[in-house]
Amino acid sequence: QVQLVESGGGLVQPGGSLRLSCVASENIFNFNSMGWYRQAPGNQRELVASINVGGKITYSDSVKGRVIIYRDGTKKTVYLQMSSLSPEDTAVYYCNAQVLRVNYWGQGTQVTVSS
Repeated sequence: QVQLVESGGGLVQPGGSLRLSCVASENIFNFNSMGWYRQAPGNQRELVASINVGGKITYSDSVKGRVIIYRDGTKKTVYLQMSSLSPEDTAVYYCNAQVLRVNYWGQGTQVTVSS
């Protein structure tokens, strides 16, 4: 069973930065893609950024230019570096891994942007 464990969330002031980490229980290159999604109260879960096995990266328009997704295969970890955060970025952030049309999810980490 694939396990994804997120960390790095917390409270940050507007304009601040955070780095989220997602550690997988197995080789991250076993997955077709990995990514970060977020869900704010009352909203649907939405893609923030993803990276596929070949290294192709996709960012949502709402975060483009403010976030960077990258990975470290030796640590089985995918990161989401976020900057210039605003209250609109407040949400639970979930790590996702996809393989053979199966989605795996982490438990989520809360990001709150507030002064």
